[in-house]
Amino acid sequence: MLQPTDIIDKIPNTPGAYGFVTRLQEPLQLDIGKFDRVILNKGLYFYGGSAYGPGGLKARLGRHIRPKSSLHWHIDHITSKGRLIALGIVAGGSECALVAQAAAMRNAEFPVPGFGSSDCSTCQSHLVKLKRVRDIQQIFAAAGVTKKWRF
Repeated sequence: MLQPTDIIDKIPNTPGAYGFVTRLQEPLQLDIGKFDRVILNKGLYFYGGSAYGPGGLKARLGRHIRPKSSLHWHIDHITSKGRLIALGIVAGGSECALVAQAAAMRNAEFPVPGFGSSDCSTCQSHLVKLKRVRDIQQIFAAAGVTKKWRF
């Protein structure tokens, strides 16, 4: 079975946007700044981000995928406890476009307003709770994902 760390070398180092889905098997209490004591219920969580800095998508996603010794980004708290089940990238793309497609799914919700979107003036959050695994393919197709992986 393909493991998330197996694909790091296949991710391009170009700039772009990404979306991934993590499954929490049990509730997770966040203890980070303004999200202190926020509880995420078990389930599927879509996160949209961008990588326009040094190393591009490969560097950023490698950080999200590898086991963590320290939690730096808000999403690290979720990826360190959850299981990555899907990942898609859009070279030169927009994280907001990915989030918009996730939010358009039936029964999708923003569980933590402001999560991962502190530098975004258009999105309520870059974390979307999904109800169905089959939504992942639809999100990736609608957002123009150019590469994708399932785990």
